[in-house]
Amino acid sequence: MADTKDEEVKARKERERDELYALDISGVEWHSAPGTEEHEERVEIAYLPEGAVAMRSSLDPGTVLRYTEAEWRAFVLGARDGEFDLDPAPPGGGPAAQ
Repeated sequence: MADTKDEEVKARKERERDELYALDISGVEWHSAPGTEEHEERVEIAYLPEGAVAMRSSLDPGTVLRYTEAEWRAFVLGARDGEFDLDPAPPGGGPAAQ
């Protein structure tokens, strides 16, 4: 029974992903962090239907990642909790200390 549930969840997530990537986002409004300038490297996001979000780099606007509302919520909560904090690099720009 657990295998059947897992397969159903996997199939649902695949459908959601396919639907999300099938959306025409050519007219979306892209947002970046307040205070960033147009010429600066930055991450941009666009709000999509049903709470989904698209994200891209200003340096590569043709490559767009899309996240469901649940995925985006999990990412934002993780970021707020420090899950993605990077160790500072040592002086001289070498690899971060372990």
